[in-house]
Amino acid sequence: MRFFIFITALLLAVPSNAATSSSQLVETLPGFPGKLPFTLETGYVGVGDSESVQLFYYFIESESDPDEDPLVLWLTGGPGCSGFSGLVYEVGPLSFDYAKSSSGEVKVPVLKLNPYSWTTVSNMIFIDAPVGTGFSYATNPEAYLVDDWLSVTQTHEFLRKWLLSHPRFLKHPLYISGDSYSGIIIPILVSKISDDNDAGIKPQLNLKGYSIGNPVTDVTIDENWRVPFAHRMALIPDKLYESTKRNCHGQYMDVDPNNAACSGDLQVFTECTKMLMIGNILEPDCVTDTPKPESLKWDPNIVKEDSLDLLSTGEHSEPWCRNYNYVFSYIWANDEEVQAALHIRKGTKKDWQRCNTSLAYTEDVTSSFPFHKNLTNKPYEVLIYSGDHDMVVPYVGTMAWVKSLNLRESSKWRPWFVQGQVGGYTIEYKRSNYSLTYATVKGAGHTAPEYNPPQCLAMFSRWLARYPL
Repeated sequence: MRFFIFITALLLAVPSNAATSSSQLVETLPGFPGKLPFTLETGYVGVGDSESVQLFYYFIESESDPDEDPLVLWLTGGPGCSGFSGLVYEVGPLSFDYAKSSSGEVKVPVLKLNPYSWTTVSNMIFIDAPVGTGFSYATNPEAYLVDDWLSVTQTHEFLRKWLLSHPRFLKHPLYISGDSYSGIIIPILVSKISDDNDAGIKPQLNLKGYSIGNPVTDVTIDENWRVPFAHRMALIPDKLYESTKRNCHGQYMDVDPNNAACSGDLQVFTECTKMLMIGNILEPDCVTDTPKPESLKWDPNIVKEDSLDLLSTGEHSEPWCRNYNYVFSYIWANDEEVQAALHIRKGTKKDWQRCNTSLAYTEDVTSSFPFHKNLTNKPYEVLIYSGDHDMVVPYVGTMAWVKSLNLRESSKWRPWFVQGQVGGYTIEYKRSNYSLTYATVKGAGHTAPEYNPPQCLAMFSRWLARYPL
């Protein structure tokens, strides 16, 4: 009931004429010096009944050859993480300059160019989906109730409408990309696009394939591999691993409460790993996953004063936590001048969040594996990659379901290189005109582009060009 009271109050501030699609160019942004050296468009696309859902997006033309380069729709995970998070922390052309932003002489956090942006090789749309994410909003309370299937439907409608309003990109090779929880959404979305194309529905989308990093695929598979992953990474001793495997019969999810031996082993496992950040086992754990400052007024000291609490190591008086980086996005995106520059509709978003954990969202797809399996009969190029230090979705679990697709190995497991250094390991699979490349990104966490931008750009650009990694 409180949810509907809150949403109803919010909707009173929404302009009555807001339910229309729109797009505008953005030439300058607060925090970035001078004119943007790339073409940025922002806007809304109305979807659903009476276009009651308004999905916000950032579109960036390729910095190489926008008339020939592919079009990539990027879905950030969550569910509920903004497209801006993918843009500024992962694969977009901008990132925060943390040193300058903390100087005490700036009004808003400072932006700089990301030389490893995927927009150097492709046109990219970053979408705030599902509704309630980022700057996306709805004009009636019921429209905020979303599940996996509805999210796919709305994103599919968004893409078709966006292409109809941007017909110059209709013939471009189309790829659907993203990471983390989008591993549930993307295979279903690709299947829906593929089915429409097979049925002759116009306009035909020039779908060529999809890529997903650190992909949530099947909760049971993903999480059950955390124990073997921890053993491979020397986080737990051989004796504990063998005991846990024996007592739990290789199943570490939904353990029988009467199995005291298994429960005891898993308790020891937890003790061994609880001080690690599950997103990257090389970094310390933080109390909160997505810090939000108490005040949205910019204060460079907020990076030090935020309420995050780290386990003390006794070696540093001010230990660094990766999550401190996310504070900059809250300050920047909630600034009135920033929202004006992005052409955000006034009154539609009271409080921007990088990842909105309060969505009225139902995760009703337990596994996207069957969709991956069905798509192996299609002529698509697929890239699946994992940060090999990610314990949220361990690479060994992802490799297990990729192997169970029963494809033909077209290359052996081997290292791939960037500037003479190992970028990770890779293997390729084929079935008729279907091709899947699986790759690890050495030393990266959840999600890989945030940790290793040069390697991930090299991986993505080679894959797009059909070159071996």
